[in-house]
Amino acid sequence: MTTSIPISQTQHFNWQECLWYLNRGFDDCIYQVRAGSVRRAFELEGQQMLVDISYADGSLKLQWLAGLQSTSTINHVHQFVADWFDLERDLTSFYTHLQANKSLAYMADNFKGLRFIGMPDLFESLAWGIIGQQINLSFAYKLKRRLVETYGTSLRYDNEQYWIFPSPANLASLEPAVLRDLQFSQKKAEYLITIAKLFADNAISKPILFALPDFLSRQKLLTDIRGIGVWTANYVLMKSLKENSSIPYGDVGIINALIAHSIISDKKDVKAIDAFYSEFPGWESYLTFYLWRSLAVKPGN
Repeated sequence: MTTSIPISQTQHFNWQECLWYLNRGFDDCIYQVRAGSVRRAFELEGQQMLVDISYADGSLKLQWLAGLQSTSTINHVHQFVADWFDLERDLTSFYTHLQANKSLAYMADNFKGLRFIGMPDLFESLAWGIIGQQINLSFAYKLKRRLVETYGTSLRYDNEQYWIFPSPANLASLEPAVLRDLQFSQKKAEYLITIAKLFADNAISKPILFALPDFLSRQKLLTDIRGIGVWTANYVLMKSLKENSSIPYGDVGIINALIAHSIISDKKDVKAIDAFYSEFPGWESYLTFYLWRSLAVKPGN
């Protein structure tokens, strides 16, 4: 069975740019980038599905390979994919802002149609933020794979295993020692179990965060959790809740991109960074994402 998510021409969508971001050479165990498509497993109320996502004729095509096909599972996957690729946002204003900046104008052409690739599952996003603290990305992905393959669920298709990130309930009852055996530090093990317990107890969720009045109150709820600093909170709010003005201050990649574009000369020049981002009101998160993208190419190429 194949279903479609139509994308209008005015939405500025470039599937190849999105695939490039998903296939940057890291070993992500949650999805597979194949020849022109992405394969991912999904779960809804204990039901697992495996879906191939591709693009043709102005639509994302979702081909069900395995698992239950019902109105609820189809709607769940459609909404997840729409959130994952930020399909409901019009980027016209963002490109206008880029074109007005001499240093960044090339992005409006070179990266046109790159959507903000999010992480719709809030628990996965928080867990990933914790996993990646103070280590390089390659090792972070190794830790993520160990966690997923030990405590996640999966389904088998065509002699391959496809994994789904562990639920909070699967991690909430663990002792830190078992995560230490997977090479997690003591602190990270404790932090992961803490947030898993909060989710399992319904003390935190997307609806709870969305119900708060503004960005700062959502940020505070997260930073009040042991192990969640400002960078992690801002990253999660950007990736999972699509907070438009979330900036992961102190991010090494952002600093390097700003220096490469001659926007700052000193990584500690917070005033210059704030002044730069103030030129993109409501698009700070997208600007961050495009700056990350720019690290793979020389400005202007």
